[in-house]
This record gives sequence, structure tokens and C-alpha cells, in this order.
Amino acid sequence: MFLFSAGRRSASFAQLRRMSIKGALIDLSGTLHVEDEPTPNAVEALKRLREAGVAVKFVTNTTKDSKATLHKRLCKIGFEVDPSEIYSSLSAAVDFVENERLNPYYILSEDARQDFPPEDTKRYQDSVVIGLAPKAFNYDKLNEAFNVLLENKNHKLVAVHQGKYYKRAEGLALGPGCFVKGLEFATGRTAKVIGKPNPYFFEGALDGRDPASCVMIGDDANDDIVGAMSVGMQGIQVKTGKYLPDVKPSPPPTALVENFAEAVDWIIQKNKS
Repeated sequence: MFLFSAGRRSASFAQLRRMSIKGALIDLSGTLHVEDEPTPNAVEALKRLREAGVAVKFVTNTTKDSKATLHKRLCKIGFEVDPSEIYSSLSAAVDFVENERLNPYYILSEDARQDFPPEDTKRYQDSVVIGLAPKAFNYDKLNEAFNVLLENKNHKLVAVHQGKYYKRAEGLALGPGCFVKGLEFATGRTAKVIGKPNPYFFEGALDGRDPASCVMIGDDANDDIVGAMSVGMQGIQVKTGKYLPDVKPSPPPTALVENFAEAVDWIIQKNKS
């Protein structure tokens, strides 16, 4: 696992601003697109970012869709993306489940479940993995998860992420966070949170790249901006998706721009200066 030194994490904003940007982590829903519509000029802007020599990786807390589904959607709406460039909280959660050799009870969408190992019916379920699964957020499912956790004090509660809400075409919708918190409250357990803003997620997405030379582009003040800046990256917040003007990240973003296309303009201009 890639570790961040204290000195790197505490690099001054002035030092970060002087460094060229070599890599960009790009949020998907709300930043690059909203459902099946790209944000303004995003398709062309992504091409310009690649042509400028900036390495890209697409990072998302989306837990409803498998990597294959995400890739298909991005290509369908006009983006040129390789599947290997997509790193989701599901990707990180799969790694965690495999590394810990867990046999979980899943509260996930049917599509997202495809990314995980099959259930081992010869073993007891020893954990609960929960993500965004609107159709599974009912009493029976949550009660089954509750009982799996109560069976043994060592059974883990794994939250693919605990976002409060997400953006849909008709407006904001509840995320999985309130259901994670409900299971924590009922069982007395603390969830292992995998997705943004957890450092575990960003370390996996950076894959050894120096965070000081990278930027996160996203719409979520906490999960994208604060999370990325806490591990030594720069953060560009866009005013699309779930952006709310009254929510002020601390520290403030390196730059606040209208949309992804303007974020690309900012990066290209910075690298020229």
C-alpha cells in the first residue's frame, strides 16, 4: 500500500500551486456527467486533458453499478475511456473483501454484486457489505444484516461508502450513509468505510503516484475535495452535480470552477505557467 509521508501531507498550498499537475482523479456522476448527459463540453475537455499529457483515472463512490456498467455508460454518452482507468469504491471494497478473506452478507444492487466473489455456502457469513441499493433498503434486508453482525463480535460492517445523498435527474436522493449509521447504532459496531473520503480509497486510486503532483476534480465538498486534500492532493471543486453553495469545504478547494471543462482549462493554464 502506498503511504504518504507527514512532510508530503503538510506541504504548503504555495508549494502545491507551483507544482505541475501530472495526474488527475476525476469524479464521475455530477462532475463528468449527470445520469446519461455529459456536463457542458465535458467530452471535448477530457480529450484536451489527455492531449496535455495529464494521466487520468476516473474515481467514483457509485456503488449501484458494476465497473462494466459504468464503462458502457461512459462510452455510450461519448467519452473515450478504458475500463482499467475506472476505480470505484466497489473496486476498493472488492480488494478489501478478498484481502480479508471475508464471506459477506451483501446489501448491494444486483449489478454491483457481480463485481464481488461468489458466496461460499460452506462458510458462515462473517460480515456485512453495504452500498447504494435502493431496492434492498427495507426492514427485512437490514434486519438480516443486523443479525449477521450480532452473531459474532468480530463480524465486520463494511460500508462501500457512507454518502449522505447523490444527484439524480429529478434532484438529490438519499445515499447509503443513513442505513450504515442505523446498523452502527443498532449493533454498536463502527463501519470500515472504503470509499471517498477515506485515505484507503485515494491511496488505491493513486497507485503509487505522488499526490502532490495530482489533482482531484469533483462536485462533493467533503468526499472529493477535503478527502483528496487531506492526503496531499490539490482539489478542484465544480459547481455541477451535488454542489451546494452554502457547503464550504475546509480547507477550501484549490480552485472553484463552473464545471469540468473549466477545471481542465485551469489545469492546462497552470501547467503552462
